[in-house]
Amino acid sequence: MKKFLITLATAAAVLGLAGASQAEPNYAVIKMATKVDRSASETWAKVGKFCDLGTWLKIDCAITFGDGGIGTVRSIAGGRITEIMVAQTDLSYGYTQPVTQGKAYDLYHGFLEARPISATSSQLIYTLFYDASALPDEAARTADINRRRTLFEGALKAMKTTAEAK
Repeated sequence: MKKFLITLATAAAVLGLAGASQAEPNYAVIKMATKVDRSASETWAKVGKFCDLGTWLKIDCAITFGDGGIGTVRSIAGGRITEIMVAQTDLSYGYTQPVTQGKAYDLYHGFLEARPISATSSQLIYTLFYDASALPDEAARTADINRRRTLFEGALKAMKTTAEAK
């Protein structure tokens, strides 16, 4: 029996995805965290639903498919953004944005976790990962990272306030 090795480029060509992503990826990882004066389970109970981000980011969010578990799809910003939950634990979830026709695929993923520190405190950790190679230069990539960091640090601050509220 012969074994075949299919490269990513070959697979993309076969699937008709050639040109959908950049040739030389430039991965961006943005890690953010904030301490919360509540247990991880209390924190997650207040901020851990898949569409809770509408509250933190002050933007509309609607579940368009699923029950809040893996495979659930949310629509954000009047349908301009679609995200699919691809990972979930009792205190975390991860999501991705699907390929969009006419747009370079940037492999965007987000991960939100409430990590226990003690019985009465936790840390909210938000990590973003994406391919920034479609941006024209390093200055544009840095500006994009700073924009996203500012937006999601604001979200973390709102989550902290929500979680610590009586």
